[in-house]
Amino acid sequence: MGRQTDKKKFNLPTAYTILFSIIIVIGIITQFIPQVNKAGISDVVMSPIKGLKDAIDVSLYVLLMGGFLGVVTKTGALDAGIGSIVKKLNGKEFILIPILMFTFSLGGTAFGMSEETLAFYALITATMLAAGFDSLTAVATILFGAGCGVLGSTVNPFVVSISIDSLKGVGVEVNQAVVMGIGVALWLSSLLISIYFVMKHAKKVKENPNATLLSKEEVKAAKSAFTNSKEETLEFTTKRKIVLALFGLSFVVMICGVIPWEKFGINIFKHTDFLTGNALGNWWFSELATWYTLMAIVIGVVYGLKEKEIVSAIIEGASEMVGVALIIGISRGVSVIMSSTGLDVYVLNNASHALSGMSPILFINIAFLIYIGLSFLIPSTSGLASVSMPIFGPLAKSLGFPSELIISTLGAGCGLVNFITPTSGVIMGGLAIAKVEYSTWVKFASKIIICIYISSAIILSIGMMLL
Repeated sequence: MGRQTDKKKFNLPTAYTILFSIIIVIGIITQFIPQVNKAGISDVVMSPIKGLKDAIDVSLYVLLMGGFLGVVTKTGALDAGIGSIVKKLNGKEFILIPILMFTFSLGGTAFGMSEETLAFYALITATMLAAGFDSLTAVATILFGAGCGVLGSTVNPFVVSISIDSLKGVGVEVNQAVVMGIGVALWLSSLLISIYFVMKHAKKVKENPNATLLSKEEVKAAKSAFTNSKEETLEFTTKRKIVLALFGLSFVVMICGVIPWEKFGINIFKHTDFLTGNALGNWWFSELATWYTLMAIVIGVVYGLKEKEIVSAIIEGASEMVGVALIIGISRGVSVIMSSTGLDVYVLNNASHALSGMSPILFINIAFLIYIGLSFLIPSTSGLASVSMPIFGPLAKSLGFPSELIISTLGAGCGLVNFITPTSGVIMGGLAIAKVEYSTWVKFASKIIICIYISSAIILSIGMMLL
């Protein structure tokens, strides 16, 4: 008997309710801590709206990316292309999982690929369903793929560069080669663990679709959203091949746009600012939103869609992403209320005091746990690096411990939490796109996260002994 039944003893509330509840709890906590600003009713009520305001660039990117996908879907190129790929694989569909996970992990370790993955959920989910897997396999492939890369950041500027700059500001020098070495160990170990579990789940579902952890409602929603309702396979015409090539080009340019090339000494994209005013490597969500809108129009014109059809497809595609955009914005409200009340700094200062006087192994493991806790409250890796490194770095130096390990511990803590925290717009947004309930994801991901935690703690402990 499989999991796909109507019986469900407990259902977590929606993502919106979870996020609002967290904001309310934080507001209540501030009433009992004298050293922080007490959150008033207005702070609690306004933090989700301020979060939406702060995250407007990401939300707009998601909406317009949805419009882009709407036009591509209208052409039928995705269905035809996916059908062609699965047919060619002919029983070798499992190879998709490690290839995609490794590719996403490269983006994670190199430039902190996170919000950018939202553009891939619809495509990967449709591909996995066509290959005989489930939408949970698709989510795991993307989230654990990119997430393992972020956990083991090597040159990710949002973890490594910001941390090193923050430490330099307080007189602490860092050997980046050591950070990269530890990052590689964390990255590859967590990735191998993830690939094993995701492939194990995919194989089980492939052999018996009823063995999925998804409920009947989730399965139905995913099939309705990502499976071609027509029985016949769409023909992979020349026009559709061109559309799919443009579709792929869109993602290549997106990735080129957000990788900080100049930080790596690469200047070949220095004069590519003619389109958005910013050269490739300096793009962020506003430029990406513009790029996807332009490509939606180009693809529509190339395929021969009429002007009204293109506009209609963009609006329809964007409308399907409204819920995702709202979740991303509201999740930012948690960081807003933490920052406005000063609770984030209070927690950081008390955490640093708790670490004083510990043995090296105990120090790094407690620091790891503290960063896991902090990452729930401050899901932004760059934000946490900026506020925590000036506190934890000098503390480690004063105790004679390597500051490089503090950076790796930050990355490991943030990476681990961002596999599962409801305060992450990427997790809640990705799940919403793939039609997977948060409670289902928690049940699936928990054992993988525990295994990654153990392997990461061992690597950090070994690093502490060797350095």
